[in-house]
Amino acid sequence: MKQVLAFIFVVALLPVQAQKINKKLQQQLEILITGFKGDVGMYVKDLHTGKFASINADSIFPTASMVKVPILIGIMDKLNKGEFKYHQELTYKDSLFYAGSDLLASLKNNEKVELSKVIMLMLTTSDNTASLWLQSLAGTGTRINQILDSIGYTATRVNSRTPGREADRDKFGWGQTSPKEMASLFEALANRSLMDSESSEKMLRLLGRNYWDEEALSQIPPDVFVASKNGAINASRSEAMYVYGKNARYVFCICTKNNKDRSWELQNEAWELARKVSKLLWETYK
Repeated sequence: MKQVLAFIFVVALLPVQAQKINKKLQQQLEILITGFKGDVGMYVKDLHTGKFASINADSIFPTASMVKVPILIGIMDKLNKGEFKYHQELTYKDSLFYAGSDLLASLKNNEKVELSKVIMLMLTTSDNTASLWLQSLAGTGTRINQILDSIGYTATRVNSRTPGREADRDKFGWGQTSPKEMASLFEALANRSLMDSESSEKMLRLLGRNYWDEEALSQIPPDVFVASKNGAINASRSEAMYVYGKNARYVFCICTKNNKDRSWELQNEAWELARKVSKLLWETYK
C-alpha cells in the first residue's frame, strides 16, 4: 500500500514540476546552442518564480577557475572556526610560486600579505598562485570535498593535488561540477543559506568584484549587482553568476567542454555563446 501511495505522490508532482519549466526560454536556449562545436550544459533559474530552463544541467564539466568557489567555501569554513582571521598576515614563500602571470607570484620570498588580499586575488583576478595557496590552507581538496559533500553538493569536486582523485583530474582538470549544481551554489549564496547568512554575504561581496568581465558578465548593465566566477582552459569555457537588479533576480551557469574552437580571442565560439545567452537572460528578466 505504501508503495502505491508513493507512486501516486510522485505522479501527482509531475505536472507541478513541468509547470516550473520556462518553456519559451527553454526553446530560445536550445536554438542558441544549435550548431555549437562542442558540448554545452546550462542551467538558469528565476529566483522570483522558481521557473527554470536547463540543457545537460546534470552533466559533469570541468570547472577550470570556477573551482575557486569551492576553495572559497573551504576558507570560509576555516574563518568560521576561528582557525584564521580575515585580515591575518601571511608569509609568502617562493615554494608557492605557480608559473603564469599571477600578481601574487611577483612577491618576494618572506614578504607579508593579508589573507583577505590573497582571497581577493583568487576571486577577482583568478590568481592561480593565490588559489593553490588557499586550497592548501583550507585543508587541501580532501577537506573542501568533505565540506561540499556535507552540505549536499555531490557533483562539485576539487581534483588537483587531492589524493584519490587523479583519474578525475586527468579527465576534468583542477575541478569538476555540473551547471545545475554550480548555479545552485550561487542560489544558496543569494538566499543567504550557504553555510550561514554572514558567510554567504561575505562570499557574495567577494564574488561581486570580477576583473574578467568581457564574456557573460559583459551583457549585464554595470549598475546591476552580479556575483560571478568564470573559468577557461583550452577546450572548456564556463561562467556562473547571480544577477540582482530592479526586477531581475536569477542564477545562471553555462559550461562547455570538448570545444573545437580553442582560441583565446574575444570571438571564441564558447565566449560568443556565453554573451548571447547572457543577453537573452537579461532581456528576459530585467
